Amino acid sequence: MKRALILLGVVLVLFGMSGCEKESGIAVWSFTDEFKEMIMDHYIPAHPDVKVKYSMTTTEQFTNKLDPVLASGRGTPDVFALEAAFVRKYVESGLLLDLTDIYERNKEKLLTYPVEVGSYNGRVYGMSWQACPGALFYRRSFAQKYIGTDDPAVVQTYFSDFNKFLETAQLLKDKSGGSCAVVASRRDLYHPFAGGRVQPWVVDEKLHIDPAMEALMDISKIMHDNRFDGRVGGQWAESWFAGMNDKLRDEKGNLIEVFGYFLPTWGLHYALKTNAPDTSGDWAMIPGPAPYRWGGTWIGAWKNTKNAEAVKHMIEWLTTNDDFLETWARETGDLVSNTAVVDRIKDGYTEPFLAGQNHYAAFAAMAQSVDGRLAQGTDQAIELLFFESLTAYVEGEKSKAQALADFRAQVAIQLGL
Repeated sequence: MKRALILLGVVLVLFGMSGCEKESGIAVWSFTDEFKEMIMDHYIPAHPDVKVKYSMTTTEQFTNKLDPVLASGRGTPDVFALEAAFVRKYVESGLLLDLTDIYERNKEKLLTYPVEVGSYNGRVYGMSWQACPGALFYRRSFAQKYIGTDDPAVVQTYFSDFNKFLETAQLLKDKSGGSCAVVASRRDLYHPFAGGRVQPWVVDEKLHIDPAMEALMDISKIMHDNRFDGRVGGQWAESWFAGMNDKLRDEKGNLIEVFGYFLPTWGLHYALKTNAPDTSGDWAMIPGPAPYRWGGTWIGAWKNTKNAEAVKHMIEWLTTNDDFLETWARETGDLVSNTAVVDRIKDGYTEPFLAGQNHYAAFAAMAQSVDGRLAQGTDQAIELLFFESLTAYVEGEKSKAQALADFRAQVAIQLGL
């Protein structure tokens, strides 16, 4: 997901042969340069006789390139990376190689939720080397000013559930005279609420609106009406990043202090650190109201690959090998999905950006509570329709009942659910 190359169609060919490979080698497609680094800098040096044909495509174009070749069976890659937003589409497609044997050999040391995301009907079709649990990152100086302490253990008690979250949002507003918003955008709440669901969007082939999603609508409305958030339209907007480095202002030009951001593992390194370097040391992280996940990359393979043995060897090595994953974790900061490796290294971290807090151990604990069984192939399409109805309700264009009715109608029209 992160560090994806912008250039479309970059092709890298690495030569060599292994005894278990077919004449054509292994064709690998990806949307992220992480996968290229794993293969070029680690897998190939450890397996110098392997031949790989590597193709890179932007995330935006990746599925458009992959779908037709999987459907036709012509020009199909042997191995391909799958982003969190669309991994379930392929896991449920019936077009992927069964990787259950890899899981069975390594299950005692694998984190549960990435395997759940990659599984369908009791079989495993996607494996991931990483985990991306989410946390609530907050500004220590604002916590000290308005709560009276920046101690993560104490601050967590102010955000232990969503009722506490709202109470704390009111406290921040009152004590700051309206200048401190609990989050920059109401969209920040989606992943924690989605992670707090009991059931997924589709149950028995029908749309199911979990109570957590209705609660999200209610809280989003309260946040909007009471100006508890920074009124930023959505994540990744320039104004959303501005709240990280004390540059967000309201419509009157007044400075808005943003107390916190819901972000996953990679959000620390690729959102906060890159956009708010001057605030280093003024952040901490806590679990927040609910366990959730955000992002990540899985590896799948075409079910009719002629190189099944070599393909499985590559996937197993990249997603389970202890020595490689320890090296990768230390090089990149990734929270790996191999719990044996995590247990070995987690206590040795201190993060200067978080004033010395051990983010790695904290994320490792959070990952244990994430439920990957909620993931479905229709999630992305349903979420887009839900956001439309949520926005209409929050901004007063529709009643909650009408927004939900329109949401159900659009899902029925577009997805037949």
